[in-house]
Amino acid sequence: MKDKPTTRRTFLAQAGAAGLSLAASTLIAPDHRVWASPQTSELAAGKAEHCIMIWLGGGACHLDTWDPKRRGDPKAKQAGSYYDPIATAIPGTDVCEHLPRCAAILDRFNVIRTVHHDVVDEHAAATNRMHTGRPTSGTVLYPSIGSVVAQQRSAAGDGVPAYVLIGYPNVTRGPGFLGAKHGYVYLLDTHSGPSGFSLPPDVSPGRQMRRERLLEQVRREYLTRHGDGQTLRDYDESVAGALRLSGPQFMNVFQLDAEPAELRQSYGGEFGQRCLLSRRLIQSGVRFIEVSHNLNFINGTGWDTHNDGQLNQHLLIRELDSALSALVLDLEQHRLLDKTLVVVATEFGRPAQFDGGGGRGHHAKAFSVVLAGGGLQNGRTIGQTDELGMSIVSRPVSVPDLHATIYWALGIDPAEELYADGDRPVPITDRGRPIAELF
Repeated sequence: MKDKPTTRRTFLAQAGAAGLSLAASTLIAPDHRVWASPQTSELAAGKAEHCIMIWLGGGACHLDTWDPKRRGDPKAKQAGSYYDPIATAIPGTDVCEHLPRCAAILDRFNVIRTVHHDVVDEHAAATNRMHTGRPTSGTVLYPSIGSVVAQQRSAAGDGVPAYVLIGYPNVTRGPGFLGAKHGYVYLLDTHSGPSGFSLPPDVSPGRQMRRERLLEQVRREYLTRHGDGQTLRDYDESVAGALRLSGPQFMNVFQLDAEPAELRQSYGGEFGQRCLLSRRLIQSGVRFIEVSHNLNFINGTGWDTHNDGQLNQHLLIRELDSALSALVLDLEQHRLLDKTLVVVATEFGRPAQFDGGGGRGHHAKAFSVVLAGGGLQNGRTIGQTDELGMSIVSRPVSVPDLHATIYWALGIDPAEELYADGDRPVPITDRGRPIAELF
């Protein structure tokens, strides 16, 4: 059937209908949501309530963990993986032989094998990239992913912080231009709780009350002289927050002895106990937790496996396997896994070639990040690398894409604008797109 000729009247009618359709779609899905992901109009935002990020500081080798290739030999200068692969609960996806517990439950995970960025030689810059999603800037101090989650979602319980760091406190993990209110609470260990929040032994509750009464008099005098009370309100908010965290409600979270001995043993040593503490922190209402795993350097170098650090890398991998698998199963047992996104990340991977000392250098063109739980479509392997894991063959995932996926899983629009210096709009991600296959 022939198309009818387009007259001036029909052209104007069609143009008007198209304009109304575009306006309606803009009301339903704003422009910033469109560029954040072409599929977001079809993707339901995630329903996860919490996030636990396990940080493998130093640069964990993807070839020796989540993306095994053919066996290499450092003595013969033959490139490849250092260990043999084993099958997993995801058909067709193998992992390192030292990850048997995770392999058995990998259907609760998603393995993203094609994360990449362009920072290779500098650990600090790469760590900053993975935490903020942006290059280091001399003019803007960008917030970390933990601080953005804290700012967007706040704590999920009363008397607890939104963001807890069990690891290394530095600017990379900080709130950047969002301000100290959205920073982290730093934990020194798994027993004593936040350092500096507890009252000294010689300060009784009565003595603290007398101090508060004197402070109230200082407040009144300050307001009489200065009028503007914003600074005072900020100070009072900080003090009140610290006092809440020093109370029994939050400090009880650190009583790991309340957990069954068998469960504690399944988690393993100090790193595992930090993961167990993370589950208890989630139950208390903490929104985002980062747990660092290289605290003991049990192989001599941590995940930065230059030279001889490669020889005992399996000790690190086994420790990760025990703690991570226990955490996932424990969250599942408490019906928290769908509500909690577990992220296992590092600053970059390692190359297939071995260095002169038998270890490996740095490689950022392709490496692996693992997600578990979080209400995602789990049991998937995203992306493929070449026969030596050096280049991406299919489905590249940028750091902004990774961040957008984490934010979207937590119900946060990855394109929403924050404001630096009070008036400069900065999108939460640098045009990141959520991985559609996971939603």
